[in-house]
Amino acid sequence: MKIKYYLLLLIFLNLISDFSLFAQSDFPIIDVENIDIVRDKWGVPHIYGKTDAETAYGLAWANAEDDFATMQETLLAVKGQLSAVKGKEGALLDALAFIVEADAVVEQHFDKAFSVEFKKVLNGYMQGINAYAAKHPKQVLRKKIFPITEKDLIKGYVTLMTIITNVHYDLGRIFDNTIVNQESGSMGRGSNGIALSPKKSSDGNTYLVANSHQPLRGVSAWYEMHVNSEEGWNFLGGTFPGGVSPFLGTNEHLGWTHCTNYADFHDVYKLKMHPTEKKQYLFDGEWIELEKRVLKLKVKVGPIRIPVKRKFYKSKYGPTFKTKSGYYALRFPSNMEIRAAEQWYQMSKTTDFDGFKQTMRQQLLPSLNTVYADKTGNLYFLGNGLFPKRNPKYNWQGVIKGDTSATLWQPKFMPFDSLVQLENPKCGYIFNSNNTPFNCTCPEENPKAENYNKTMGYLTKNTARSVRFQELISAYDKMSYDDLKKIKYDSGFTLPLYTRTFENWDNIRHLDPKKYPDIADAIEWLKKWDGNAATDNRQAALVSLTIQYILKKYRKLGQIDYNNKPKDIVYANALRYAKKHLLKHFGKMDIPLGDLQVHVRGDKELPIWGLPEALTQMYTVPYKKGKFQSYLGDSYILFATYNESGIKKIETIHCYGASNHPDSPHYDDQMDMYVNKQLKTMTLDKEKIYKEAVKVYQPK
Repeated sequence: MKIKYYLLLLIFLNLISDFSLFAQSDFPIIDVENIDIVRDKWGVPHIYGKTDAETAYGLAWANAEDDFATMQETLLAVKGQLSAVKGKEGALLDALAFIVEADAVVEQHFDKAFSVEFKKVLNGYMQGINAYAAKHPKQVLRKKIFPITEKDLIKGYVTLMTIITNVHYDLGRIFDNTIVNQESGSMGRGSNGIALSPKKSSDGNTYLVANSHQPLRGVSAWYEMHVNSEEGWNFLGGTFPGGVSPFLGTNEHLGWTHCTNYADFHDVYKLKMHPTEKKQYLFDGEWIELEKRVLKLKVKVGPIRIPVKRKFYKSKYGPTFKTKSGYYALRFPSNMEIRAAEQWYQMSKTTDFDGFKQTMRQQLLPSLNTVYADKTGNLYFLGNGLFPKRNPKYNWQGVIKGDTSATLWQPKFMPFDSLVQLENPKCGYIFNSNNTPFNCTCPEENPKAENYNKTMGYLTKNTARSVRFQELISAYDKMSYDDLKKIKYDSGFTLPLYTRTFENWDNIRHLDPKKYPDIADAIEWLKKWDGNAATDNRQAALVSLTIQYILKKYRKLGQIDYNNKPKDIVYANALRYAKKHLLKHFGKMDIPLGDLQVHVRGDKELPIWGLPEALTQMYTVPYKKGKFQSYLGDSYILFATYNESGIKKIETIHCYGASNHPDSPHYDDQMDMYVNKQLKTMTLDKEKIYKEAVKVYQPK
């Protein structure tokens, strides 16, 4: 009997050590009886706790209920395990986490980086996700990753912040050997942020529109949530799967949204290698050995996992790569500051403009333009980022000499007051659509580029969305709420066509049909296009396919981020492809855009509006039967209305629904409203939320 007792005890202790919720924690075990998860009719979780840490626990649990698989992907990547689950696709994120040294930088800085207050929140979230994993072991993708730690959560943030700051674009160009010297900027991921003060609104309210353009699925797709604690945390908005706090949205007093900015945050260096000694590079007159780093993965291929090794290097400049044209190093701020999660948490708890701005002054977010509004009518635009203090003698827009300490900037960044920012313009509006920060309000009140340090590499060009927005808003002296919605949901383009990526983009509308007789009918059909990308527009399908061809061609050349001037034959070939595709799959060119591109979730398929660079931006990928499906663009949308008393009205929409489970009623219950450009009403009012709740329960 004694032996049996000890065996059982050993088994129990072994289980605890393998799957402990609280290993190496200095914080108390969360009491789940203090937490309510309140599900509304849309399945959106409203999480209530006595403390912020308890609320974070509930957020982790609710998010896991809705999309535990996606939450695990970033955690797998920082442990080099995602490729074992998702194969080649997962290997890309595994490699990124390895290259940016998420593990090493977090291990080095974590203990001293965060406040005790936020460490409690991290710990609460960690306990929540570990508890869910322990309760639902069949949903765990790789048992090796649990239990996770607070550090694992931050390693995920570091990895995703390198994507948000577009480090992967330069990595792609290094690997493809397509490094060029041009102003940065991309036609990829984007967003719209709009704020109106009482000076511009016809009803005297203040308005904020958060209109992020993210992937509709995956680790950087939006998850809608509401957190509320007795410690003053009351915020509704969006986060990514596994996000410890909101990334954008509103509390009772204020709100903000972000837009990706494409300023010059990082630099590519070409190393000067020793002529005979392998792996030695010149630095300040000395030959230094490269540090070798080996990435080891087990990549899933069908039913088996194949071991894969990839050799990387590290120099004084940072991660270093061997290419056909030599050795290149990449230096970037997003792995030099690990506290982005804490700044977002603090932002969500601020109650006035002064507090918000003080929070932003910490400069813990490595990038992201910010559009802000509050109940007292304040508007604020910030061209945010960690900009290295660079030696102005060098051309930082190009490839930099990697043989001298003169080009090796340190992790000390340009001060907050040197960033582009604007408060309360007299014309009563601010906006951003991933365009230059020197066009963020009415023309007469915009910041001037000549007043800012050129080494920061702020964009100087507009996007088609920003051109369209300015055209539309200039027609209003005062705007109603419906007017604002009309602008946000506009699917048109200003003609002549403009984009910062292709300097002669409008040429596509002026091809000579006599020069290209085989596509003369397509040219004439395109000339009838009025610039609209609504689902019923009958020329937009031809335009959509033409854009698909151009983007694919220039991405293949590694030149999509720069100002190109394609020859007319490129546009003609794009139209040729578009015509061929439409005739093959639809029998004619004259079809509505919504017949070509669709919004898909499971068996549900709906026509979808939008094109790249429309205000209702939408990128698509091949689907089936010649159709294309949405994959990046309008995803989570939030309209917040404020008056002097505080938040007056909140309307939101998600591109699919609150749950990622096909058997859930909330898997696709917002899709119809989404494609019909409708919004649902949300609230921060606790009494109303409980009164109208569909389900209230504890996370256990």
